Amino acid sequence: MIRVLVVEDSPTVRQLLVAMLESDPEITVIGQAADGRDGVRQAQQLEPDLITMDVHMPGLDGLAATKEIMTLSPAPIIIVSSAANTSAVALSLDATQAGALMVLPKPEGPLDPEFEAQRAQLTAMVKAMAQVKVVRRWAPRRPAVDRQGAILPSLPANLRIRLLAIGCSTGGPAALRTLLDGFPPNFPLPIVVVQHMARSFVAGLATWLDGGSPLRVKVVESREPLRGGIVYLAPDDYHLGIGSDGRAVFSDGPPIGGFRPSVTHLFASVAQSFGAASLAVIMTGMGNDGVAGLAELKAAGGYVLAQDEATSVVYGMAQEAVRAGLTDLVLPLDAIAPRIVELVR
Repeated sequence: MIRVLVVEDSPTVRQLLVAMLESDPEITVIGQAADGRDGVRQAQQLEPDLITMDVHMPGLDGLAATKEIMTLSPAPIIIVSSAANTSAVALSLDATQAGALMVLPKPEGPLDPEFEAQRAQLTAMVKAMAQVKVVRRWAPRRPAVDRQGAILPSLPANLRIRLLAIGCSTGGPAALRTLLDGFPPNFPLPIVVVQHMARSFVAGLATWLDGGSPLRVKVVESREPLRGGIVYLAPDDYHLGIGSDGRAVFSDGPPIGGFRPSVTHLFASVAQSFGAASLAVIMTGMGNDGVAGLAELKAAGGYVLAQDEATSVVYGMAQEAVRAGLTDLVLPLDAIAPRIVELVR
């Protein structure tokens, strides 16, 4: 049985979340808190398997509460927030940097046509995220490998990379912000990204990343020509591909492995259009989306980097790529951008 603490200041939403969660026989709600301070207290007393956290609350907001919980009594945290409120989205994404695992939309109510899908998504994510092992935020990370003097794979001297493609899922927003911060403002390549994200949050993610990156970040538009130094996020509910003319191509084809957009679709498209001139990065995330696409990219001569286990929130997608023998180099998160800059140079 998965024991959940619900932290939400609205009594109506709180009751709705409790009912949605307890509709699953594997989940029980062991506590309810109406503000962040009480949420922190109950997290210490009850030691739940998972916490759902609102962001805008009186007194201690969800960001501050997440920081305290991850310091005092760490537990997996899912942020439940309104995608229509720009400040709520920004605060929610800040909470992922503080240790929250993911962001889900607030349910609208049983009469909403999306309610059953939201209930299924919430319970599925609670069961999946409750298994994630979290640590106190002051705990030292395993130090990055000393790469001085190491022989690193390099590209053929006559090869010029034309595109960087990135795939990530759970833990991805915070990891992307760290990664993008490592690029110089004059980075010459277009960067295309598929980040598994709850519907309606991708525009807020683009704004949030843009505010913390030396590069421009935007949601890509259909048939938009891709330009160097710009980060393009896949839109809601469309697969993102790249044509040989360097333009974004959308597809409403069936989900791949349950995902649309799919990382595999992106990587396979880049392999077809750019071949050996493509560079891919697979990062933190649950499952194996992207691995089949990386197989095509590697067969076409592309180069692949993966985020390591120590810096991944969930070592799933990257691990599966490593197990399949599809990666050229596995690096800590803060070492990926510098290595890419070396390769491009």
